Amino acid sequence: MSPLSTTLDTYEVWFLTGSQDLYGEETLQQVAEQSQEIVRMLEDSGLPVKIVWKPTLKDSASIRRMALEVNAADHAIGVIAWMHTFSPAKMWIAGLDALRKPLLHLHTQINVALPWAEIDFDFMNLNQAAHGDREFGYIQSRLGVPRKTVVGHVSNPDVCAKVATWQRAAAGWAAVHELKVARFGDNMRNVAVTEGDKTEAELRFGVSINTWGVNDLVAAVEAQSEDAVDALVAEYE
Repeated sequence: MSPLSTTLDTYEVWFLTGSQDLYGEETLQQVAEQSQEIVRMLEDSGLPVKIVWKPTLKDSASIRRMALEVNAADHAIGVIAWMHTFSPAKMWIAGLDALRKPLLHLHTQINVALPWAEIDFDFMNLNQAAHGDREFGYIQSRLGVPRKTVVGHVSNPDVCAKVATWQRAAAGWAAVHELKVARFGDNMRNVAVTEGDKTEAELRFGVSINTWGVNDLVAAVEAQSEDAVDALVAEYE
């Protein structure tokens, strides 16, 4: 039997940026560039799980498709969502309803501080994170979506530390959904109607708990050498 892996290197988190078509291509290009910069800053902070940037989401259909894609990607353990500009929250209803992976709402902006002396209408149009994130926060609450919300600029170590903690929790969530537990002398294997709490455990947490014959356990024990047993005991001592 191979040892249990504890590495997070095989996992990734997808970074989703919200906007809309009304801004025009020039603005949307800047949205993409600045959201990629946020990803680079997060990555440079030494997060335990790789972040993968995804193209800006601008309508309900693309948001829903993205949710279905991340659901189907075994290596993707969650998503980070940031509303760079104003992303009308009704566009997110179908996608959030379809999402089955952990969600972190990053409430931030590209600027560390606002350039008060230079602010004009174009700047406000491009930097509506506060407006977009407030709208996004509302729809998550309205739908009752479980999520973690982190507020602050990614240059702040406390912000990155909170993202890192969420990533580890998401990795635990993913590991639990692949967990298989053996019980000896129990009911039939993979049967639903007689399994009670074990059926609920797999439905809610993804943990598969099934019975194995005692003879299987005896055979596994007998297959181990005395040296292997002594080495394992020595680890605990």
